Amino acid sequence: MVATIFYRERTEDKRGEKKPRFRIVAVLGLDLQVCVSHMRRIELEQIATACGAELVCLDKGPKHS
Repeated sequence: MVATIFYRERTEDKRGEKKPRFRIVAVLGLDLQVCVSHMRRIELEQIATACGAELVCLDKGPKHS
């Protein structure tokens, strides 16, 4: 079974802002401890590559579109 990391974008994101935009929501098939609340996309990709995991972006609901 391939490990999977589920993440989502910030809801109050403002384009051009220099804040990390993504948050890990859940992890499947992997023992992973995350010590930050938000991170950058490149950081997510590096973690997934190092762990051999797949990244899955969760869609926003109709309330936040």
